[in-house]
Formats: sequence, C-alpha cells, structure tokens
Amino acid sequence: MEIQNKAMLITYADSLGKNLKDVHQVLKEDIGDAIGGVHLLPFFPSTGDRGFAPADYTRVDAAFGDWKDVEALGEEYYLMFDFMINHISRESVMYQDFKKNHDDSKYKDFFIRWEKFWAKAGENRPTQADVDLIYKRKDKAPTQEITFDDGTTENLWNTFGEEQIDIDVNSAIAKEFIKTTLEDMVKHGANLIRLDAFAYAVKKVDTNDFFVEPEIWDTLNEVREILTPLKAEILPEIHEHYSIPKKINDHGYFTYDFALPMTTLYTLYSGKTNQLAKWLKMSPMKQFTTLDTHDGIGVVDARDILTDDEIDYASEQLYKVGANVKKTYSSASYNNLDIYQINSTYYSALGNDDAAYLLSRVFQVFAPGIPQIYYVGLLAGENDIALLESTKEGRNINRHYYTREEVKSEVKRPVVANLLKLLSWRNESPAFDLAGSITVDTPTDTTIVVTRQDENGQNKAVLTADAANKTFEIVENDQTVMSSDDLTQN
Repeated sequence: MEIQNKAMLITYADSLGKNLKDVHQVLKEDIGDAIGGVHLLPFFPSTGDRGFAPADYTRVDAAFGDWKDVEALGEEYYLMFDFMINHISRESVMYQDFKKNHDDSKYKDFFIRWEKFWAKAGENRPTQADVDLIYKRKDKAPTQEITFDDGTTENLWNTFGEEQIDIDVNSAIAKEFIKTTLEDMVKHGANLIRLDAFAYAVKKVDTNDFFVEPEIWDTLNEVREILTPLKAEILPEIHEHYSIPKKINDHGYFTYDFALPMTTLYTLYSGKTNQLAKWLKMSPMKQFTTLDTHDGIGVVDARDILTDDEIDYASEQLYKVGANVKKTYSSASYNNLDIYQINSTYYSALGNDDAAYLLSRVFQVFAPGIPQIYYVGLLAGENDIALLESTKEGRNINRHYYTREEVKSEVKRPVVANLLKLLSWRNESPAFDLAGSITVDTPTDTTIVVTRQDENGQNKAVLTADAANKTFEIVENDQTVMSSDDLTQN
C-alpha cells in the first residue's frame, strides 16, 4: 500500500492490547477511519530501550506475533518501520561473531573500532579536545570496551545505551547488511522507513560527529537508492534546530515537524498566536507533524521559532500547568537520555484540559503535512506515574499499557470521540491536498485563521480559533464541520 495523506498512529506492538493482533482489532473496532497508517515502533527481538536495541531484524518478537500479523496490518494501513541505522544490539550475530573470532570475523569492520578510528588521524589521538568536540549523549567519551574470546580488549564506538553498539555505515559489510535489511522490511509491508538516530551515523575526525556534511548525504542517498525502486520512502529522524530538517526536506525527503509541539504549548499557555502563525507559514508540506511521540516533548527543536525567553516561559509553564509533570522526571535520576526533552503526555502537559487539548490537535490537523498521533495522545492519556515509578524510566510516564477494555472505555470520552471525528474528517477532506496551499492570518494577538485549499482551489477548509479562550470553529466549503461547542454538548 502506498503512503496516503491520512493520519498515522504511532504505537508499540504491545501498548493497545497485548500484541499485534490486538492492535489490529483496536484499529478496526474502536478507532475506525480516524487512522490510515501505522508506525509500528520496533517489534523485533531487542535487548533494551523498548525495542531500539534490535538484535535481529529478520524476526518479529514472538511475544508480539509474527510477520503474518504485520503483513495483515499492511493490507489495510500504510506502514512505517524503524531502522536503527546508527547501532545494533550486543546480542546481534554481528557482535557475537566479532567477539568470538576477533580479526578473523567477517564482521571485523562492521563496528567502529575506537582505537583504529583515531590511529588513522595520527599519533596521540584522540586528545581531550577531540572528545570534547563530539556531540555526545553521555558525559564521557562514547565508547564501550569489548573483551574478545581470545582475552584481548579494545573499545567500540557507543553513542547511546550499553546495548546499542554503533555501526560503521561506510564498511562494505555494513552496507550489505543495510541493503538486505531494508529490502526485507519492504517485502513485509513497510511503505516508509524511519531512520532512527541517523544524524549520528557518520563519524569523521575533526568534526562533532553529528550530521556530518557532505558525508551524511552520501549515506542518505545510498538508502534512497535501495528504497526508491521498491517504492518506499525514507523519514530521517532528527531532533535539532529546524534548519537541519529544512535541509533534509530541500533534498526531497519527508521530515518530522518536531517544532510544532513546543510552539503549540507556548501558544496555548500564553494565548498568543503570532509564533504559531509564523511557524505554519514556514512549514513544508512534505512532512509528518507531531505533538507527541514515544520520547519526551522536544525543546531544542523550537529554538529560533520561539525566542529563548519564550522557550523558557513554555518550559516553566509546562511544569506549572501540566498535571504531574515534574523536573525530576526528565533528569538523570529517571534515566533521561536527553536533557532537551520534557517527559509528559501531551494531554497532561495541557493540564488534562479537554478544550485546550482538542484545540492543540486542531492546530496539528491544519498544519502543513500529514498528522502523526501517538497512541497515548489518541486516547488523551494522562501521565502514568505508577509505570514511571515502578521502572524509574522517565519516558515511561508517556508509555501506558492499555488493555482492550481500557481502550473501549477511553474512546467514549467526549475529548477522544471528538478527536477521532476530527481525524476522520481530515483524512477524507480534499482541502488538505499536500500539493495545495495554506494561508495564515492573526486578526488579533490571541486569534488565528488558517485556510487550507486544494491545488485546484475547489475545496477550502478554514479554522478560526482563539488561543486565549480555547475556542474554535472549522468550516469546510461554507459548512460547519466542528467547533469547541461540541465538547460541551457531549
């Protein structure tokens, strides 16, 4: 199935029920036509980071089902899979073979061997200045020692968690692995491949090893050359200043709108619509919009869309307005990997306020691009403090496990029912043509008018909203589709 201009659900295989069959049932019985695509978060055997330390891409984790379950979803929804191009698990065949056979292993060049990497740069490298230059996710050099079966040791590049060992994407053996894995994903129904952490994949001496140009374009182009004949697209994942996703978009790739979440929060906290209007005018059409994902709410992504003072204001308001949102939940004490993200569900970030939440989704629907909505957000879920405390994992505050019974109950709540209605309408409305246009006006400091029109100008959808009062009205071709009054009428 080709990518459709319809809302995409982001979900784990065991978060809406127990497995992939349950996810499929939930979509058919409880969600209906509000969702047209599914981003299945990593469902392969994995040794950490809730699937993001894959050990074997050739299999579905037996706890979730099998390839037939994945392919069955693909018959009704366009699908996105994750490919962790930067790293793979220590339990992978590659790592285990290398550990056993050392330089006699066929995978001896599969990983980035720290000492060999720096030896090519000259003697006495790396210096402390070299290490300081690296764009790191840790407070030390990004290395992990490997002890081979022959008793010798060396260090491998290790950007993220202990289970996630970095791949040398420029080696022949890694290129072969990338090609066969991507081809296999498409064979099993992937229409879109999300390249997780791709900006870290290229390492080069005397750079910060993050989004290294021009080499990063070579890597992306190689992936595109594999996928284009298979009619599959790439979605590079990157949390950074909006100018970097813009570069990627300018090269013809889909990108994420990770600036929208914080910009929308600022708008709803302050009641001022000027910065949201500015961002909507700047945003590309070939993108997937988000308010929430399996990670925290990004802060750095909105830099220079919001001023530093506005980002500080929105961050502080998040802790004041948000329900059970505490700074400690985004700190090292809760194993937080990214200090530039705040852990909370989007509904709780807005104080579990139905009116504010529905308006946030209305803004997302009218933004350029295709909406992605995280499963907790689809059900307007509150922060799961019990799961957070039982695991001491900050991001688990936004990773509630829903039973089938819970889902059936949640979809009856007015805020969820109206959100599903909104998405169903958006999926079928021709006004949201990605080849069409958007115009944005701000009649007053607190109001915004967004008009979406198809390429031929025959269909028009207009949003008129007041961010201070949390009110809105949507009109399509002179007919009212939905308004904030719908919440009070349910």
